[in-house]
Amino acid sequence: MARRVDRPRKLKEPATRPPLEREFSAGGLVYRRRAGECEVVLAGRRHAQSGTLVWTIPKGHLEPGESSEAAAVREVREETGIEATVEDRLGDVTYWFARRDDRGRAVRIFKRVRFFLMRATGGRFADRDAEMDAVRWFSLPEAERTLAFENERALVRRAAELLAGDGRS
Repeated sequence: MARRVDRPRKLKEPATRPPLEREFSAGGLVYRRRAGECEVVLAGRRHAQSGTLVWTIPKGHLEPGESSEAAAVREVREETGIEATVEDRLGDVTYWFARRDDRGRAVRIFKRVRFFLMRATGGRFADRDAEMDAVRWFSLPEAERTLAFENERALVRRAAELLAGDGRS
């Protein structure tokens, strides 16, 4: 016989899940060739609690009527200062997170980000906005080690395959 403490308690009212919102963003892994090696741009933002830089691939929301390719080019330019053109699609990343709405209520977010492989055509880091705390070029192996999230590290591996497979690297 189950002890009293082992029995589930009756809830006074059924549990409810916070509302769900879906978001779609686009971003780009920009590459260039230097001394026979490929380098890619990553953007870093300071973690609110620890202060350490969290390195990611530049990305952001689409503006109304904007294609995912155009959004990726714009977001890369805004966050890094680098001008680039889309060459290939790297893949989509999906993840969940929660945040508070304007009234302080929890909201679940399902986010999909479409990433592109992009070739640098110009620009300079000094021309970026202040959204990111740091921006720099990394070798492909260094970028894979530095990125904060495994799903973005997988995109760097995919980019390395694409760049090696068609003579771009």
